[in-house]
Amino acid sequence: MLDLSSATVLPGMIDTHVHVNTGGNTLAQRALRALANAQIDLDAGFTTVLDMDSRGSFYTVDLRDAINAGIVQGPRMQVVGQSINQRATNYYPDSQSVRYYDAFTEGKNVNSPWLARAAVGEAKLRGVDYIKIYTTQDFAGTVHMWKQDGTLVNSPSLTLEKVEAIVDEAHRLGLKVACHTYGGEGLMSCLTAGVDAPNHLLELDDAGVKILLQKKLPFVPTVDDLISLEQADLRDTGGRNSRLRLLEQAVRRAVAARVPIVFGSGATSERIPHGKQADQFKYYAKWGMSPLQALQTTYLPAAQMLNYGWENQIGAIEKGKFADIIAVSGNPIADVTEMERVKFVMKGGVIVRNDLGSGPGSRTP
Repeated sequence: MLDLSSATVLPGMIDTHVHVNTGGNTLAQRALRALANAQIDLDAGFTTVLDMDSRGSFYTVDLRDAINAGIVQGPRMQVVGQSINQRATNYYPDSQSVRYYDAFTEGKNVNSPWLARAAVGEAKLRGVDYIKIYTTQDFAGTVHMWKQDGTLVNSPSLTLEKVEAIVDEAHRLGLKVACHTYGGEGLMSCLTAGVDAPNHLLELDDAGVKILLQKKLPFVPTVDDLISLEQADLRDTGGRNSRLRLLEQAVRRAVAARVPIVFGSGATSERIPHGKQADQFKYYAKWGMSPLQALQTTYLPAAQMLNYGWENQIGAIEKGKFADIIAVSGNPIADVTEMERVKFVMKGGVIVRNDLGSGPGSRTP
């Protein structure tokens, strides 16, 4: 018999922006590391994740399918496969042979709306659930990320016409679109085109907030991603600016306007450890959300942003939904850091871990 009466029981968490792997010199290394990180996320209470590009072929499609088939254990997954990446750079470690495996979409020519549509169609044939695009470049000449005055470079990449073509083609094919963008023209292109998952939005202003509200779009601020870059940003700007500071301003503006905030960490296999993502709840709580609002970001708003109407299956504990359940010892409304110490995880009615000390799946301390 399973007794959780002494714990606080919650739905399994959803992280809508992870990279189960961004390193490894062979596809086998990548696949093994991706599986390990996916399992670490599940063990930490993230029963569902959206992989936002783990680079190097479409092995995340195979990982998702292997989990669904019960061949390996892992969280529920939706995946973008490879992003449509026109930043003309990739600052993640990657080997030439792996990066251009099959010479696919990260090296894809999308220099017209029709070629952009073709890239979406090919990704659909590979079995992805989501399309991810980049509309902000991180460089201008020899400058990387920051200008001399401590402001972001934000050089735009994809034009509005290409973004609109990508969104239209994706929606026509039953896919959703996520966008990496920091600010400027690239940010407005994403919002104007109506992408389904705007990510980062560091220079979100009142005009951007207005579009988010008009189009009923959520906002995915990847706090953990930018925490890991804080020291480097302060160094590069002489202490004048950082992406984390900009994100705080953007989140506060969005929260005040009641834009839906969706949990997405940016966890990778290098800078941001998988399984530690729940530490960003405390940042939400500092940046204008109540503890309850901070926790809600990982539930129904996140489920609604996923593809295929998954809000009808996950994001809450109720009849007719999957039994994705976690438990913590304390009260996360009183202390949101309790979410960093998940003690019990169940996915689809199967116990993944039980550190509460009794019942099925309990572990010996």
